[in-house]
Amino acid sequence: MRHGVRLGVDVGRARVGLAASDPSGFLASPVETIARGEQIAPVVDRIAREAAEREAIEIVVGLPVSLSGSDTPSTSDAREVAAAIASAVPLPVRLIDERLSTVSAHGALRGVGRKTRSTRGVVDQVAAVILLQHALDSERAGGKLPGVLAEPD
Repeated sequence: MRHGVRLGVDVGRARVGLAASDPSGFLASPVETIARGEQIAPVVDRIAREAAEREAIEIVVGLPVSLSGSDTPSTSDAREVAAAIASAVPLPVRLIDERLSTVSAHGALRGVGRKTRSTRGVVDQVAAVILLQHALDSERAGGKLPGVLAEPD
């Protein structure tokens, strides 16, 4: 297992969830939910600042695909955001399958008694934690880097 902080990014149309791992790459934790407007540049700038502050070694972006594995309308958006991040940071940016991460996040929040209405601000962070933890666990178990590299735009 490589040593170093990784960031996890859950891309949504209204909000972007951000998570980070500990330096050992063992545990993912929520960082923040970034409001997303018409322009993606402020979101990318915020992620780049967080990566620099934490001295991250890589950024993992969730790729929303359908249950059958095919692209969804959100898939191209996530690819575009990942490409913008890859252009803004001198780090590898990896796209990983995030099927059901948001559904799992809602379930986890319901499991601790949070109502759907009150989870809007944190569900994206929880989804980012779930996808980053999956990437960390996958690398630890298989020894291979998770997902595929995003190409800068």
